[in-house]
Parts: sequence; C-alpha cells; structure tokens
Amino acid sequence: MTDSLPTPDTEPQATPGAAETPFRRVIKSYVLRAGRTGPGQQRAYEQFGPRFLLPYRPEPLDTTAAFGRSAPLIMEIGFGMGGATAHIAQVRPDDNFLCCEVHEPGVGALLKLCGEQGIENIRIFRHDAVEVLDHMLPEQSLDGVHIFFPDPWHKTRHHKRRLIQGPFVSRLARHLKPGGYLHLATDWEPYAQQMLEVLSAEPLLANTVADSASPFAPKPAYRPLTKFENRGLKLGHGVWDLVFVRR
Repeated sequence: MTDSLPTPDTEPQATPGAAETPFRRVIKSYVLRAGRTGPGQQRAYEQFGPRFLLPYRPEPLDTTAAFGRSAPLIMEIGFGMGGATAHIAQVRPDDNFLCCEVHEPGVGALLKLCGEQGIENIRIFRHDAVEVLDHMLPEQSLDGVHIFFPDPWHKTRHHKRRLIQGPFVSRLARHLKPGGYLHLATDWEPYAQQMLEVLSAEPLLANTVADSASPFAPKPAYRPLTKFENRGLKLGHGVWDLVFVRR
C-alpha cells in the first residue's frame, strides 16, 4: 500500500488465518479495543461462525458463492455490536451485506443476532476492511458502503487517527460502482465537518444533497436510531449523516 497514515499506539493482534502482511504504517480501518467475549457470544462463534463468518484470504471473493445468490453488495465497516447492522439487513432483504469488524465481542454479538433471527443476507469478516478491499474485492464492485459513528478522536493531536481521511475515501470511491453510495454518520460535529470536507474533495464522489440548504443528508429510513444516539438526541446532541454517490 502506498497511502499511509500513522497508526495507533496499540499494536494489533493478528487475526487467525490472516496473511503474514505487515500492518505498521499503513491505513487501517480500526483500532483494537479491549473487550470480553461473553459465553453467549462464544457459543455464537461455535454455532453460527461456520455459516456467517468468511475467512480472510488475499484472493478475489466470490460473493455469489459466499451469499448463495447474486444481489447488490453493501459493505459495512466497523459495525460495533451489530444491532443496527442486523436491523438494516432485515429491512433491506434484497441486498447482501458484507460486514467488517475486528472487535471479537461485536462479531460474536452479530453472529448471535444472525443465527437467532435467521438473517441470511449478512456475511462477516473479522478482519481489517482495508485488506479486504485491497485483496478480495475488485474496484467498482460495491453498491454501497456504510460507516456509522467511527471513533471521532476528539483531541486535536489524535485527529490523524480518524478513519475518514482522503486516501481512505479515495479507496472507497474506487470500489464503488458508478451510482453506488457512501453513507457516513457521526454525532461529533467537528468530525462531521471534516468528513464533509474530505468527501467533497474526492473527485469521484458527489453529494446527494448538494442543492439543498444543508450539505448534510436527512437520516435515511433504513438506519435505525441506536440507544446511545437516541439518548444523545434527547439531551440536545446532534447527529450528522452524509450520503455521497460515485459519479
């Protein structure tokens, strides 16, 4: 990879089955957080992992075989505990959702939801989304990308760690089909403004609300309010959605 960003101080642990590829000084889509995988999540790995987890391999992914059908492909990067992801997949059953998350408890939680609720249009990589993009998905292969509430890294000296930066957005844009969309959401206004600047500077992307009074999009109906978001709204905190499309 030629594009680079300084990496967090925490050295990531290798994902089982991942290629022996150096992670330092390259764009990454995550920061590893400490977390405990509960017994229910661990059972979900054992019971539902073979059905919904995809192994990372540095070779093209056959998405039709992975999902058992051909359908529009939406990638979600960093789904947390997976509640919103499960909801979106259920209200959009005609789309396939390829979801990347390295946080083990979150992956276990989404596996549990998929298995117990019979959600068939989700597949999960417990791996860095950048490597999945670079080595498993060709350019112009995605119909959409979702990134909801990435870490805002509030302190100025940490802004370089933010996920939404020019080189990463350029990568995402190249992987979108013409007419495909990139949907971001954040509850931190300074980060929303940075997101807007970065997306607006990408020549392959166009704002879907460029002709409206605000450059930010109304919340699409498919994105649910999380408990955290709903609590913030009641306290008067804002949430900003951005929806750009590939030219």
